[in-house]
This record gives sequence, C-alpha cells and structure tokens, in this order.
Amino acid sequence: MAEALTSTSLTREDLTRWARECGFDLVGITAALPLPQFELFQQWVQRGRAAGMTYLTDHRMDARRDPRHLLPSAQSILMAGVLYNSREPSIGTLDDLTRAWISRYAWGADYHDVLRARFEQLARRLPPGIAYRICVDTAPLLERDYARAAGLGWIGKNTCLINQGQGSWFFLGAMLLSVELPTDAPPPDRCGSCTRCIDACPTSAIVPTGQATPAWELHAGLCISYHTIESREATPETLRAAFGTHVFGCDICQDVCPWNRRAPRTAAEEFQPRTFAPPLEQMAALTEEQFRALFRQTPVWRAKYRGFLRNVCTAMGNAPRREYLPVLEQLAQHADPAVREHARWALVEAAKALPE
Repeated sequence: MAEALTSTSLTREDLTRWARECGFDLVGITAALPLPQFELFQQWVQRGRAAGMTYLTDHRMDARRDPRHLLPSAQSILMAGVLYNSREPSIGTLDDLTRAWISRYAWGADYHDVLRARFEQLARRLPPGIAYRICVDTAPLLERDYARAAGLGWIGKNTCLINQGQGSWFFLGAMLLSVELPTDAPPPDRCGSCTRCIDACPTSAIVPTGQATPAWELHAGLCISYHTIESREATPETLRAAFGTHVFGCDICQDVCPWNRRAPRTAAEEFQPRTFAPPLEQMAALTEEQFRALFRQTPVWRAKYRGFLRNVCTAMGNAPRREYLPVLEQLAQHADPAVREHARWALVEAAKALPE
C-alpha cells in the first residue's frame, strides 16, 4: 500500500506538476513574505494614479502589505497563470468601425470562475494538514509582484506581467500555502529601450514616474480600460475621441508588445470567443435583460448595463452613422445621467460628421 502524503512530504515538484495537470500554463513559487514593491504601490496610490478605484485605496490597502493578513499560517505562495490568447485578430487589424471592441480577456467565460475551479481541483490533491487560501483577483494581494517573484515574468512598461516565452495574454491567480517550499527567482526585465506600448497608447496613460525603477506607471485616470470597466461616471470629454470603438477594456499596449508576436494560443474552451466585436447598433439596442443573458457569465458584466450603454454611445460618437441616430436619440433620454450625456455628445459628433 502506498504511503499517504503528509504536509511535510509535499514537494515543490509534486505541487507544480499537479498545477499543470489542473490546467495552469505558468507555475512558480515564492515566499509568503512582504515585498518591497508595496512601497511603490503606496506611492502610486498617493500620486492619485488609482483614480476612482477605492477598493485599492480603502482599508484593504494595508492588507496588501503582507500576504499573511490573508492566511496567518502562510509560508509559500503558488503563483499560476492561464493563457487566454485566442484565434481572433487584434484591434489593430479590425477595420470595421461598425463593431464594438471588447478586450480579449473578456471574449470568453469569466476567468474568476475558471481559475478558481482549477485551484479547487488542485486543492483536493493537497495532503491533509495544509491550510490554503485561493486568491483570484479579488483578495488584497499584489498578484503581479508575487508572480514576478515566483519567476512567471517581469513587469513591463505597460505594467503587464510579461513572460519571455508566452507573452502577456494570461490570467493570474494565487494559492497561499501553510508549508515552506523551495522558491523560484524573478527573471530579468527584458523591455530594454522599447517604448511601443507608451507610444501606441491613444490617451497617453503610461506616464513617467520620475524614478529609475520603475520608470513608467499606469495613470488609471487616463486609461481606456479604467473608464470603460471600472468607472461609473461620465468619461471626461477630452478623452472620448481617443476611445475609438472600445466599449470594454483596451488591448493596445499588449497588441503592440513585441513579446506577444509569437504568443501561443489557448486551447481552453472556456476562453474561446463567445461574443467577438459585436455590432454597435445591436449593443445600443440591448435591454437590461438581454445584456444580462449575453454577458452575465463573462467579464463584461463588471461594466454593468448602464456603463456598457455609456461606452457604446462613446463608440457611436467616434464612428457616427446615420442609422445610429434613432437609438442615440432614445438613449439621450435615458434615466442614467452618464448614458444621457454620452448619447447627447455622440449626437453632436454625428451632426458634425454626417452630411445634411
């Protein structure tokens, strides 16, 4: 009879092999200790770069200082990544302005559910006596920094984690473990002098820090993704024209990254496109129930119905067509003030662009 595993007999090799068998493409281990990058995070928040994301600045902020706030017995962190790059083209090759652009990570199922299910499958393999906590983008944990420490990649100028062989199209999750395991080492930064992400950003959201490391940071208040996903307010009018037909998120800084030229495609069925670049006119006409049916189990749900309509109005204003006018006139009377404002702005833009 085979001897049962115990918490002391768990090896790094077993854990990482099991993680890959559970569907994780990138796997690494780091210590469950504070990182010096927390101070950089604090400085970023103090400079106002978090914009309206209060969940980054409220009482949960200090919890990010030490992962043991999440699991007091934690000694190691398994950091894992799942690729989501699928077969459809990038926005740079999509020239149909009648279509709404949705960020690649939101084309398929909600990654929170997918990654959590894989971590739970992994947890069932753990020997008795090991305490653990699963974190998938909702717990106060500096996931990218711990992923870097675990050897999964370096943090690029666009603030995405970049893996030399697999690019940056992957979701991250963590499993805190009450067992000490050998750790991986962070890789070197390989962005070099490249500034393609900085140059390509239509709102200049990647800004200099004035420091040597990191030299660049994301200003959320200028970021298309922040305004189309996180914000519930009307977008500043000075930014709207730069949004193009983006209605949820933005991939530009990843699309232009040289490390994504040969990024592998995912075979995971969960991340194959369900709704790729849907027609703007159809999106503007969605009822709340139709929006729920179409997007409830995808990341697009985070924008909420009214936020999504606001974003569709912006896109219609940036690519005006005569057939949009009736639905924009209806949305200009919407109960939500941000939807009303963006619809009225789009009608003004249409009046400038369309011949009498």
